[in-house]
Amino acid sequence: MKKSITLLGLVVLVLQSCATKKEILYFQDANTMGPQNITYETPKIQPNDILNITVSALIPETALPYNKQQPTNTSSNSIDLLKLQGYLVSTEGTIVFPVLGTLEAADKTTAQLEKKLQQLLEKGGHLIEPTVSVRLLNAKVTVLGEVQRPGTYSFTEQQISLPQALGYAGDLTINGKRNDVLLIREENGIRTVTQIDLTETDWFNSSYYYIKPNDFIVVNPNAPKVKSAGFVGNTGTLLSVVSVILSSIILITR
Repeated sequence: MKKSITLLGLVVLVLQSCATKKEILYFQDANTMGPQNITYETPKIQPNDILNITVSALIPETALPYNKQQPTNTSSNSIDLLKLQGYLVSTEGTIVFPVLGTLEAADKTTAQLEKKLQQLLEKGGHLIEPTVSVRLLNAKVTVLGEVQRPGTYSFTEQQISLPQALGYAGDLTINGKRNDVLLIREENGIRTVTQIDLTETDWFNSSYYYIKPNDFIVVNPNAPKVKSAGFVGNTGTLLSVVSVILSSIILITR
């Protein structure tokens, strides 16, 4: 009888600490989705971004004063070296461009900044039919919490999705709470915190499907993980713990 009580207590404790299938599977309503149009939203330039800006013209030599001098060694293609040579967007949202001076860059997309520079160079009589290329060099996303490899990850693509960002971090652990993933975003001086449910697909067409540079993703731990960390999550867990303690006392005092 005493052994049965002990076994029952252990079974209850194990069941209380298990995650259900519904809590683990991704995109459980995906089979109900039909074809959907994809809307790409180009992120806007923010303070502390580092930009690579290249200017060319019909006569290449005339564009030289409008380009930063690049290193001539063999490692000149290193992304870290390009960052050192790039244009840092100040906290005021400006860059200092050769000849043209201080220019507003924040709250513009890279395409909008390209167009603005082309207009300034052409209409100001600097260059004839200039071509400008702007590329963000330090796009990054930070993934924290219950993932295999938490950390900050850089990316060079213009668009990456939230699942891709989680893939960089090695996916969620079995203890990650898939219906409680937080996306923290700062835009135009405003910080927002959004809860994402990875077991559903209703957020696929939202502005949170694609990551923006400097986003934070936080994967909260599920109930079994919290309980295993020493916290009593609910009454059932408390009863299970008491049951095991009483069973252990019975065994010891037999």
